Amino acid sequence: MAIALIHAVVVALSCLVLRIYCILPGKTSAKPRGRSRTAPCRTAVFLGSGGHTSEMLMLVSSLDFGRYFPRTYIVSAGDTLSTQKAVALESLKAADRPPSPNVVSGATFITIPRARRVHQTLLTTPLTAACSLVVCVYHISISPLFLHSSSVDVLILNGPGTCFVLCMAAYLNRLFGLPSPKLIYVESFARVRSLSLSGLLLRPFVDRFVVQWPDLLKDGRRGDCRGWLV
Repeated sequence: MAIALIHAVVVALSCLVLRIYCILPGKTSAKPRGRSRTAPCRTAVFLGSGGHTSEMLMLVSSLDFGRYFPRTYIVSAGDTLSTQKAVALESLKAADRPPSPNVVSGATFITIPRARRVHQTLLTTPLTAACSLVVCVYHISISPLFLHSSSVDVLILNGPGTCFVLCMAAYLNRLFGLPSPKLIYVESFARVRSLSLSGLLLRPFVDRFVVQWPDLLKDGRRGDCRGWLV
């Protein structure tokens, strides 16, 4: 009985690993979504607090708000400053943009628990990361599927460990063949010669991996260098 159970677990894990390998970027031949270059693109942005938020909002400010809408800002619990900065950006863009019936005004804000708090011990990190993952799965998978809330087309990431949890939630959708946002990771401007831990972890999984310094791509692995973006 025990041997049969072990065999079943091994087979299940092997199938899971094979499925994840098949849905990694570049491993699937699925055709891209048929969307014109002028069609609205529902965009979600993770604000990682501090310098990560500043860099991300500089990136977002360069987007065409007439195309990349509606916008959803994902912030960590307790990070009121990032929310205030995003609201200020939205207000500034709204003031500069001429009224248009085709553009949805305003933005949506989602708060998720931090995967790991500052100075948190590694012993308790799995618990907070699991809580964060549950909330991310709710917003990315459950809410669009059962509550008929709109799913996003693109999720832009650039920062701390919570990025990895958001990526995991998106991959659960892909694992079961559900709609999943395209994942774009932009490495911080401060990373000149070596990738951050988030970058190292997310590089194999995101659809686009973007760095701002060419030395970060000397290893020949996948990624794009677009120069200074912030």
